[in-house]
Amino acid sequence: MVGKARGLVAMTKFHESVSHSTLAGGARPRLFRKSSVGFYLRLNKPVWRIIPRHLQNHYPVRAYGAWLQSLVRLIAAREQYFGTFFLRNRPALELMRGLADEKAKNSTLKVAILACSAGAEVYSILWTIRSARPDLNVLVRAVDISQTILNFAKNGVYAPDTSGLVGSSIFERLTAPEMEQMFDWNGDVAKIKPWLREGITWQLGDASSPELIRDLGPQDIVVANNFLCHMEPLAAESCLRNIAGLVDRQGYLFVSGVDLDVRAKVARELGWRPVPELLEQIHDGDPSVRKDWPWRWWGLEPLDRSRHDWRTRYAAVFQVSKRRAQACVACHATDTPSAST
Repeated sequence: MVGKARGLVAMTKFHESVSHSTLAGGARPRLFRKSSVGFYLRLNKPVWRIIPRHLQNHYPVRAYGAWLQSLVRLIAAREQYFGTFFLRNRPALELMRGLADEKAKNSTLKVAILACSAGAEVYSILWTIRSARPDLNVLVRAVDISQTILNFAKNGVYAPDTSGLVGSSIFERLTAPEMEQMFDWNGDVAKIKPWLREGITWQLGDASSPELIRDLGPQDIVVANNFLCHMEPLAAESCLRNIAGLVDRQGYLFVSGVDLDVRAKVARELGWRPVPELLEQIHDGDPSVRKDWPWRWWGLEPLDRSRHDWRTRYAAVFQVSKRRAQACVACHATDTPSAST
């Protein structure tokens, strides 16, 4: 333990002298073979484990973690994961409920949910909005690239192991009253209640395709969570620029589960306005991705208020200018990589 502690002190002193951007930018294929990177990561994992979690927000440790994650991403073979939970990020749902509450009585709210996967996010959003505003006509377009997964989501029948995450139940973030409100139960198998199944169009589609913009039309709220991080950065950036074209004038884009550099770059270049309400709570609202940092490519770094761009970097909800979004779609209508949503 003493040796590990001394190693940590030496590493933190080194990282104090090197900028965060230098550390993140230092992971280049020409410097490391994958086997060498893997060996380096294995050596550093015991060191990381002795660092108290509350110290991860301090610059030397945060920079050290950023360096480790840059190496993880260097050798990772990214692929889509379908593990999820109902009410996965409560602060994000709370903000969405607040935005819905701004709508006039008996009006229509259009919501597009991309990479809807097994449907947990779709039903969580509908439960959140309809519980608060039963007068609204909420029309949801739930999109995924897999017809098989769309059929599963439309069926709306779940068991505890549906989450796809070892040792986790898809229901684990629900309270007992919430489980009763959302489902009809038969033993440990749950079926979504009929009032939550109404108003949903399940649609086969590719989030990176400009055709999706024409098929769906403008939406008040677009949700693009937890799939862009599983794409290579250039493909994710192109896809995100395309997704922006779905957002109606002064509409809102919810986008988490994406490499922060990718999201911040697109937001900055397209002039998106970060929504400040609940920004920090939403960032920390999904503990599963926070605890996976820095050892998984999808892991989410601690929020750093000392950055000059921290609001743009860490916001997961943006108000999108329709004019800028349309210009973006025109620029990326060709040669767009496919998104494996």
